[in-house]
Parts: sequence; C-alpha cells; structure tokens
Amino acid sequence: MTDKLTVSVLGTGIMGAAMARNLARAGHTVRAWNRTRSKAEPLTSDGVQVADTPAEAVRGADVVLTVLHDGAAALETMRQAAPALRPGSAWVQSTTAGIEALGELARFARDHELAFFDAPVLGTRQPAEAGQLVVLAAGPSRDRDAVTPVFDAVGARTVWTGEDGAQGSATRLKLVANSWVLTVTHGAAEALALAEGLGVDPQGFFDIIDGGPLDMGYLRAKAGLILDGGLTPPSFAVTTAEKDARLIVEAGERHGVRLDVAAAGAERFRRAAAQGHGGEDMAASYFASFDEPEGS
Repeated sequence: MTDKLTVSVLGTGIMGAAMARNLARAGHTVRAWNRTRSKAEPLTSDGVQVADTPAEAVRGADVVLTVLHDGAAALETMRQAAPALRPGSAWVQSTTAGIEALGELARFARDHELAFFDAPVLGTRQPAEAGQLVVLAAGPSRDRDAVTPVFDAVGARTVWTGEDGAQGSATRLKLVANSWVLTVTHGAAEALALAEGLGVDPQGFFDIIDGGPLDMGYLRAKAGLILDGGLTPPSFAVTTAEKDARLIVEAGERHGVRLDVAAAGAERFRRAAAQGHGGEDMAASYFASFDEPEGS
C-alpha cells in the first residue's frame, strides 16, 4: 500500500480536528465528518474535505478513524457509515470507549470485514495539534502497515500492546494512564481551592515544592489555568473527563478493584458541569469545591 492514504476522520472535536489537520499536512487525502457540520468546516482551510454524512466520509477510504465521545457514539456512527465501508479497509478506533464497548465494536468490524485497531491516544489539545500524541495500539500485525502512516502523522510514537484490538489491551492501558491524569488534576484543583478557603497565597505552596519530588509540570500547568482564568478553550473538557472517570470506575468494579478516588473525582466533574463548567478544561474541577459557582 502507498504511504499516501485516503483517511476518513469521524468526529472533529478537540482531538479529531487536530488529527485530521496533521493527516492532511502529511499529504493524505482526508475526508471528515462531524455531527455538527459547522464544527468541521474550519478544516477546509487545511485541505480537508468535509462530508455531510458518515457514509459520504468513508466511501473509498483506506482507513477510517473514529474520534467520538464514547463507544455508543462510535458504533452508531459506523452503522450510519456501513453502506459505504470498503471490505478490507482498516478501522482505527481512537475513542476512549471503555473495555465493555470494545466487544461490540470489534464484532461490527468483523461483520463488515474491517481490520480492527483499538488505538486510543495519550495527550490533549497542544500535543494533538503538534502531532505529538502517544498512540496506544492493538491490532493484527499483518495489517499494521496500512495504519502506520496514520499513526506517524498524528503521534510522536506508537506503543503496540497486542494483536487483537477486541481484547482491549490498549484501552486498558489508556484507562490506567487516565486514572493518574485525572487524579493529578483533582489534586491541583483541591490544593488551590483549599488555599483559597484558608486565605493562603498559592505562590507560597509553589515555593515550598519548587524543584522537589512533589513538583511537576502538569501540576503547574493545570494550576495556571485556574489562577489565570485560562479554562477555555479546553485541552480536555470536564464532560469528557467525567465520562472517562466513570469508565475507569466501571472497569475497576468489573475486575474487583475499588477506586474510591476515581469515583469521587467523577462526582467532582459532575458538580462542576452542573455549575456550568462542562465545556471548560477539566481543571475546572476547582469549582466543585464550592457550593456555588465563583462570583454567584
């Protein structure tokens, strides 16, 4: 197969739009679809063709890339695309769909003779836009040459976790990584909320951890968004983070692991969203520490 592919990107949110742009910049023919077409339209300036329907987007595609909200959205969209899917093409499923959803997605792929790749990514808006995501991928070795150019265009490296995407090895690793990311986010949010409540200058906190083992760039990045009012546009939105947190808790429960911190974190995201922060960066977990939105 030539290194220049026709790639269909279904879902052009924060991650999907960035991935579509980088695929086009790498010289691939890219057709994109989004449920709200107006959100995909800006991609035309990067040479991406915007389709009206999933079926239109996937017609003749070598690779179909789904970057949607959850497993149910991915399956429904692929069902809409089904009449135009080409047997033998590859489906790269990059939605954080959760372990339980993968079985049904893989069955759909088998029924339509698609090579199925479970391939969630690590990274948020900035690395996505820079093509510096980490791709966690599971799928058959015999078909990897078909998707490698896609992974190379959107990511800095690809970590292969298994031969069978239906087994969920890539998604399992993604959930473990996200559990840490969400925990650190809540830790930063709660530390700043406590400082606010106790009348402590946050800079004093940063001064005492500066350069030590408790200091980290991610803490400072998320704290900076809170302190500087930079929660929009989000790198990773509260509503999406809540969905991922609940998938993490569910995965733990099904495997005999209690994840009390993750469960509490999901509730924090729910409260923040209820206060009107659902579309903001997940650092808006900060607001869940207060009974009412700040300024009300």
